[in-house]
Formats: sequence, C-alpha cells, structure tokens
Amino acid sequence: MKFTKMHGIGNDYIYVNCLEESIENPSEISKKISDRHFGIGSDGLVLILPSKKADFLMRMFNSDGSEAEMCGNAIRCVGKFVYDNKLTDKTTISVETLAGIKILDMHTTDNKVTSVKVDMGEPILTPDKIPVISSKYNVISEPVEIDSQTYKVTCVSMGNPHAVTYVDDVINFPLEVIGPKMETHSIFPKKVNAEFVEVIDRNTLKMRVWERGAGETLACGTGACAVLVASYLNGLCERKAVIKLLGGDLIIEWNESDNHVYMTGPATKVFDGEIEI
Repeated sequence: MKFTKMHGIGNDYIYVNCLEESIENPSEISKKISDRHFGIGSDGLVLILPSKKADFLMRMFNSDGSEAEMCGNAIRCVGKFVYDNKLTDKTTISVETLAGIKILDMHTTDNKVTSVKVDMGEPILTPDKIPVISSKYNVISEPVEIDSQTYKVTCVSMGNPHAVTYVDDVINFPLEVIGPKMETHSIFPKKVNAEFVEVIDRNTLKMRVWERGAGETLACGTGACAVLVASYLNGLCERKAVIKLLGGDLIIEWNESDNHVYMTGPATKVFDGEIEI
C-alpha cells in the first residue's frame, strides 16, 4: 500500500489515494498502521475516494479502528494532497464526508498548498442531534459529575459530538484521567470528543482535546470549531479567535451572516512511503 503521512498542526494521519489503490477492511488497517511502535504511527487512516456528490470523498478511521464523521485537520491535508499531487487544478474544492460536503479554499505558494480555509458548516446545538441526553433546549454550561467532581459542559456538534469544559490551567489539567471518563459518560450515547479550555482573552483560547477513539491528540479541527462556538455562547470570546492547541494555532470564525464556522490552518506533508498490509 502506497501512502503519504501528513499532519495538521500535529494531528497526523496516513493518507491513501483510493482513486488508484483499493483498500479492504480499513478499520483493521488503521489500527495496524497507527501503532507508533509497530506501525507507521498516526492518529488514524484517511482514504481519498471518488465522489458522486463532490470533487472527492474523504473517509477517516481513528487509531482504534472506529470510523469518524469528520476531522478538520485531516480535511485540510486532503486538500493539500489532491492539489499537490495534481489530482485537481482547482484551489477551491468540495469534499464529501459523513458530516456532509465541506468546501475548501486553498492558499498556495510555489504551486504547493500551505494553508487551507474550510467551511465547516453550521454548528449543531440541539441535544438529540449532537447527541447528548438532555431535556434542555441547548446544553450550555450544564453540570456533569465525574469522580465526585462537577464539570460544566457546553455541547456542540460540528458533524461529530463535542463537550467543552473550562479550566483554570489547561496544561496541568489531568486530561488522561478525566478525558476518557468524559468520552464515555452515560449522557453521550455515541461517546464524545472532550475539550478542556483555558481562556487567555476574548480573542485567544487555549485547549487540549481527548478524542473519541484516539485519546489525546495534538490538535482537533472540529474541536477547535466547537470551542469557539461554545465560548461565544458562554460570553467568553468574540466570533473570531485564535485557538491555541498543543500542535499549533487555528483561526476560527463563526460568521454571523450565514451561521457557518470557518477554520483556517496549515497542512503539512511529512513523507511518502509504501507498506505491506
């Protein structure tokens, strides 16, 4: 199997051109190649396929083999992959995902994509569509108990579910303990991506993320979008802010005119390779 390893601010995936390659059982392959000791090492596997609805179709699998609806960092790298490898000559493309069709605007330097702006669509705030079990109209700063401690969460779906919690010191927060318990809490029927956020100022937020099926990652694009939306709803930031993640920064804007969230950030190729599967 030929592949390319790429990352969006440290959120790394193995990309396979399925316009040319045929991949059977991608779930098992993702688990195998994602292992950082016995495989290539990644947060998961991304397949780039033909689409009847858009320019390309993206399927992505976490390191535990589960298929995810969407990944903001991964889709930016899809844009770089298809443009840099001359699978398209357009700098604006559409990509089909399980979370709908996303529009990518790509910035190029010397005929290579360096950054991508993604229209991530409208945030979903209705509990049963996130999904989160709640009788409230929206889940904003609602208490969730873990290990006899109460955390106030705001829930947003960006095509996949997120629970955002605010802490005073995100770097020293025990994410490895609380993250998996939030992910699998009984109020989240499909589990949840858990973001823990420290507010720096109204234009800057610092976050760490525990991702469904992957654990802590250096970055999560949909998570950064959810953090911006949740923080605005809680009156903690403006509609546009820099989200600082362990792997780097993303610029997120919740546009008032169309209600869409826009994410801008880099996409980086690490290396090409080939592996027996």
